[in-house]
Amino acid sequence: MVSTSFMEQHPKGCHKKASLGCSAPAPFPSLPSEVRIVTFDANNLDTQDITPVVLCGGAGTRLWPLSRQHFPKQFAPIIGDKSLLQLTLERVAKLNISDQRSVICVASETHRFLVAEALDQSGVEGTVLLEPVARNTAAAMTLAALHAKPDTALLFCPADHYIPDTAAFTTMVRDAIVELDDSVIITFGVVPTAPSTAYGYIEMPPPGEKHTARPVSRFIEKPDVTRAHQLIAQGNVLWNAGIFLCRANALLNAMQQHAPDILEQCRRSMQVAAVDKLFVRPDKDTFSACRSESIDYAVMEHHSNIRVVPFNGIWSDVGSWNAVADLTTADTHGNRVEGDGHFVHASNTYIHAPCRPVVALGTQNLIIIDTPDAVLVTTREHVEQVKHVVAELDRKGRSHVAFHRKVARPWGWYDSIDAGDRFQVKRICVKPGASLSLQKHHHRAEHWIVVKGTAEVTRGQETFLLTENQSTYIPIGEIHRLHNPGKTALEMIEVQSGSYLGEDDIVRLEDSYGRITEKN
Repeated sequence: MVSTSFMEQHPKGCHKKASLGCSAPAPFPSLPSEVRIVTFDANNLDTQDITPVVLCGGAGTRLWPLSRQHFPKQFAPIIGDKSLLQLTLERVAKLNISDQRSVICVASETHRFLVAEALDQSGVEGTVLLEPVARNTAAAMTLAALHAKPDTALLFCPADHYIPDTAAFTTMVRDAIVELDDSVIITFGVVPTAPSTAYGYIEMPPPGEKHTARPVSRFIEKPDVTRAHQLIAQGNVLWNAGIFLCRANALLNAMQQHAPDILEQCRRSMQVAAVDKLFVRPDKDTFSACRSESIDYAVMEHHSNIRVVPFNGIWSDVGSWNAVADLTTADTHGNRVEGDGHFVHASNTYIHAPCRPVVALGTQNLIIIDTPDAVLVTTREHVEQVKHVVAELDRKGRSHVAFHRKVARPWGWYDSIDAGDRFQVKRICVKPGASLSLQKHHHRAEHWIVVKGTAEVTRGQETFLLTENQSTYIPIGEIHRLHNPGKTALEMIEVQSGSYLGEDDIVRLEDSYGRITEKN
């Protein structure tokens, strides 16, 4: 579901690109168990910078087969050639009047390099707080608040929302900052355009005369159809967008009041956090003991000082393939396409075809999603059941639930283009200056053929260069490494042969990405 009304736009100037900064954050101070309260000058609120906190967790299944467990929807190129995370980073980078473009991302350890790549592509400097295990939004937001200075204005945004009207969004947030004090938490609600059952609702009193934000009367869970119609007729409700603005100490004070156990575990885990360039790792054992709860249940439904600001711009949580389709312009027959899709005597059909031609002949009300290793065809009415299909595939042990054929790695990517009995063929791309780990395999040999760029190969005790159309052979058990010494991407074909070709047959001896103890 998409809100289609518009808010008056107020441009804030041009968007200036900046390079990714990887300087380590300052060490974490030892924090007292009672949260510090810091005062600030309310007269300077309109010129203060906001630190966006992008919540990158979640591994939803409703956008399968594009979204997978190890490649969730926020990282997939759903809107053109950009991911929802990249679009979110570009949007929040325009919030500040100054040149500050620094953000905090809270993400899974599994997705750390996907987040780093999105930061690089968006030209935004950032710190990535890595959750060792998923503990929902209350813990994720608390980690960010502990990392920030106490009086910092934090804007918490999900990474997987689509808000194309950046000017309207920026104006809304900048106008709301004047409402902040040491205790208030501001949430943003979307003006509903239909009686949707996909979202929670926020009930509010009539508009005040002087304030942008209104008090929240109550939060309402996702309703059934009848209740949704009643809420829309009621008129004083908004869709709950899950976006929050507050000072760091205001959130920590609220956590101390309503969920002190979550705050304590997060605080202890951050006191001994490890810092590795742009990555910050809270202590795993301490954080794992934290209770898992959403911020709505932990704080918002209990806190006395919550206000809401209505948003009238376009917004979607991109929660289903119907929602994705609705973001695309329809032709005269109601057909919509992303990629190389073609319609013949078709109507109300959506095609997502980024890789190859897909033709819909004589179809009606269909959703067609094509990927290199899996295809989904469903009616619009059955889209919400995709998650049940994924659960069944998972029960059967199908790898398509977790992985794409093309797999992102910190050094680049590989694409498993063919496989059979005792062989596998991969296309490999290594970023300029990047290296694979120094490694060996117990069960497979490898043939490497360079098709583009220059490869520096370590094989046993020797190191040598390979250029386009040259190749080499890595015997079973031989220590080896691949490095790209050039300024352009290295592309090569790898042919594996042996009795076992699984990704867990990798013994890493040295690694630039902290994966010595990992199996893949």
